[in-house]
Amino acid sequence: MKIALINGQDHKGSTYHIGRMLAEKMTDTDNITEVFLPRDMPKFCCGCAKCITENEKLCPHRSYLEPITETMDSADVLIFTTPVYVFHATGSMKAFLDHYAYRWMVHRPEEKMFSKQAVCISTAAGAGMKSACRDIKDSLFFWGVAKIYRYGVAVAAVSWDEVSEKKKIKIEKKLNKLSKAILKRDGNVNTPLKTKLVFYIMRIVYRHPWNPADGDYWQAKGWIGSARPWKSL
Repeated sequence: MKIALINGQDHKGSTYHIGRMLAEKMTDTDNITEVFLPRDMPKFCCGCAKCITENEKLCPHRSYLEPITETMDSADVLIFTTPVYVFHATGSMKAFLDHYAYRWMVHRPEEKMFSKQAVCISTAAGAGMKSACRDIKDSLFFWGVAKIYRYGVAVAAVSWDEVSEKKKIKIEKKLNKLSKAILKRDGNVNTPLKTKLVFYIMRIVYRHPWNPADGDYWQAKGWIGSARPWKSL
């Protein structure tokens, strides 16, 4: 199993450690590829919209994005980690996700996503994990990711070393349960009804597309006809 670990922060704090622990419960270390934000993708989306209206290869930040995109596309499981910043994901995580607007189902989703599982992990000293995870989950859903898990935990500390042993034991138990659920579905993830519904709505829209780049993409994939991203894998 190949895992892409996308970290919304450069330093290895509590959120990173939990994400890494989960990854190592499911596969060998050689199969885990880590991305650190903003180190590996330091740019904000400049709003040129070229990725949407023309081609994602015209993005001015293509050199940063392409290696990460390849990592995510080749992975079986995506793990996104973010500490809570003012009740939301980090700015670097948001900036990263902004660059993939073209991959939303309203535009040009990547069919590989429809067979993947993903996990959103967030920690805080006290609260805000739910909304921070939701920031990431929104993008994952509209990318078409088949199964999305969320795990938020209040660690009552500002560093991993300060987290109590009692809390770490509780986290370990949760990760054991989560890893088993993911491994059980590996290679056999069903696309949820809600995802299919959004896809079918967009399929109707793209019978008369407003954006030629998107329309051509859907036609080339055969999705206006009988082909479906969850059938062609």
